[in-house]
Amino acid sequence: MTEPTHHEAHGGSLAVRLNWLRAAVLGANDGIVSTAGLVVGVAGATGDRSTLLTAGLAGLLAGSMSMAAGEYVSVSTQRASEKAALAVERRELRDRPEAELEELTGLLQERGLSREVAREAAVQLTERDALRAHARVELGIDPDALTNAWHAAGASFLAFTVGALLPLLAIVLPPADWRLPVTVVSVLAALVVTGWASARLGAAEPGAAVLRNVAGGALAMGVTYAVGAVLGAAGV
Repeated sequence: MTEPTHHEAHGGSLAVRLNWLRAAVLGANDGIVSTAGLVVGVAGATGDRSTLLTAGLAGLLAGSMSMAAGEYVSVSTQRASEKAALAVERRELRDRPEAELEELTGLLQERGLSREVAREAAVQLTERDALRAHARVELGIDPDALTNAWHAAGASFLAFTVGALLPLLAIVLPPADWRLPVTVVSVLAALVVTGWASARLGAAEPGAAVLRNVAGGALAMGVTYAVGAVLGAAGV
């Protein structure tokens, strides 16, 4: 009886880890593209190292803080909704247990069980832990693994920062004549990696994902560089 539970927990935890890993890859990708667009745009207007460093750091901090704040608000809202749904379910189980048992039976029938088997399964699940059974089957929520807003915010901050460091270092460390080509090549290579990784983690076709990712990054750098060059030439 313990083996199915073990496999279920393992599969669930694996899915959660994959989701977190995919979110981290996408966060790093955002850091790469946004910071690369910023520093390349500034490089189009000026080659001053301190100006590039200031712009890159400002973009890194602004982007990482924005990502963290947005993720915190989003996940906090999701967690509040999950807790509210669990509170409603807990109250319904207390006030009308028979109706909730019948509801659980119907939900299990919708998943392909016969009436008799669904009823027996519903009774056993209710006896073991009624709230957990309804949370998982009816609401799709694991009451033991509610989303954590602080974890999500920290992960977003870290992922964006790691991604943003690549174009920042690539634009300020090389000699002046090499800054732009080193940055462009480094960024495009990194986008190949993040595009491939996000596609593999999402069970999608890597080739198309890599192409879209690289094309988007190249377009962002091209547009911002052109704008920077025009403004720099105009003395703005």
